[in-house]
Amino acid sequence: MSKIWIYLENGTFLEAKSFGAEGTSIGEIVFNTSLSGYQEIMSDPSYAGQFVTFTMPEIGNVGVNEQDMESKKAHAKGMIVRKYQERYSNFRAENSLKSFLLKYNIIGICDIDTRFLTKMIRTEGAMMMIASTVISDKTELKKILESSPRIEDVNYIEQVSTKNAYKHVSGTYSQTAFEYEVASVPEANIAVIDFGVKRNILNELVQAKMAVEVLPNDFSADELISRYKAKELDGVFLSNGPGDPLVLKKEQEQIKKLIAAKIPMFGICLGHQLLSISHGYDTFKLKFGHHGGNHPVKNEKTGLVEITAQNHNYNVPDNIVEIAEVTHTNLFDNTIEGLKYNNAPIFSVQHHPESSPGPKESRYIFNEFLSLIKR
Repeated sequence: MSKIWIYLENGTFLEAKSFGAEGTSIGEIVFNTSLSGYQEIMSDPSYAGQFVTFTMPEIGNVGVNEQDMESKKAHAKGMIVRKYQERYSNFRAENSLKSFLLKYNIIGICDIDTRFLTKMIRTEGAMMMIASTVISDKTELKKILESSPRIEDVNYIEQVSTKNAYKHVSGTYSQTAFEYEVASVPEANIAVIDFGVKRNILNELVQAKMAVEVLPNDFSADELISRYKAKELDGVFLSNGPGDPLVLKKEQEQIKKLIAAKIPMFGICLGHQLLSISHGYDTFKLKFGHHGGNHPVKNEKTGLVEITAQNHNYNVPDNIVEIAEVTHTNLFDNTIEGLKYNNAPIFSVQHHPESSPGPKESRYIFNEFLSLIKR
């Protein structure tokens, strides 16, 4: 393993080992508390522009495979782990994590104190960083980082969204047959707006008996409204995605039209945030975000606590209760995790009910979307 040098915007300068791509990369550092699922996390488009610090110390021991990809490639800027395991052991593994990072030109950092990094992010908040296998001078790294755009200055949606519409037909993954299930007969037709959608979200929508058509982020609301009035479309799903939702001005204008047309809509993560903004309630950035597979969320309808998967840096404001009912609350910090709008057939959640990786306690939410459409 070669050496790699890391400089964070708070002045911290570190040296570690590299097990991924060579070169220099800049992004925002966050931490993820999931115990498994590193491949799903790295291939989640919502992590575009970020270095992911894994709190699980041993990473790489189950290798990688094509079936567990959440999109067509890895999108994160890099991954930071305490100890990387080159020797993998899993009957589904097809290759090593190192080969995965090299394939997608992603930096891998190991032999570093991830506990120190996690505690620092928790105390000071998520921050920009630069990592390089070719530049070892702290002053030069600092200069490059300070002259580079911040994550909130980049529209990563343009990079991760599909360029062409397509149909998605596979259902959820079978843990017994070890393959994706065949789609059931659909009971509704929906359009998925791709801001960086995960494959397992599409699988869950299909499993919930919806015919899924995925559209690019530059979709036309007028076209969808026309199809809805012609009964060719029953609802719209707004996907997860990376970056600051406030910069997505074009997308907000299109969503406002859909809201006015009272088309049934469901949003997850970025989609949840964009619905809030489009209703006139701007989001705010959390100190270090929510990233992991062990976040307790209270279902305000049932009173039950669901352990959820999370991946977001932004949140909707508390005063949105003026126009919506809070359906879910994060028990770590009491932030809003779910909303049902009062005067429209629209609801959304901040957490990830497809939970890939993570527990499956919130999968019922996809069936609620079908129920909303039928009502």
